[in-house]
Amino acid sequence: MCSDPAMVSISVRPERFSHQLIAESGEFAINLTTEALVRKADEAGVRSGRDCNKWELLGLTEEKASKIKAPLVKESPVNLECRVTERIPLGTHDLFLAEVLAVDVDKSLMDEKGKFCLEKAKLVAYSHGEYYALGALLGTYGYSVRKKG
Repeated sequence: MCSDPAMVSISVRPERFSHQLIAESGEFAINLTTEALVRKADEAGVRSGRDCNKWELLGLTEEKASKIKAPLVKESPVNLECRVTERIPLGTHDLFLAEVLAVDVDKSLMDEKGKFCLEKAKLVAYSHGEYYALGALLGTYGYSVRKKG
């Protein structure tokens, strides 16, 4: 959204449990998803934290953040610690604008000069219900919990 100050935006449906947590705390973490984590990320998206402990269910590790109270996903190689600056109702979603207070990056993704090597991260993108890594379809929303036919 902006480079100085570093800012991001996320949009969340008000009925989501995460919306309530973000609205109350004014903070959130963005934990980037990798090919190795995509199935767990998908299942996290189709389950509500109101109904289960996602940390235990998915076997993920909570890590203490340096600038915010919200936990980070230790298994994620890149975490953004964010503080909300504005909430804008858009209709089905609210847009949260947030300043990035800290960026936590796994050292294995940095080269000898301290440059981030995106290609090593094997990050995943989600678009219109589908997951992509380098253009390859990895799954569709909810595939981790569908019954096999």
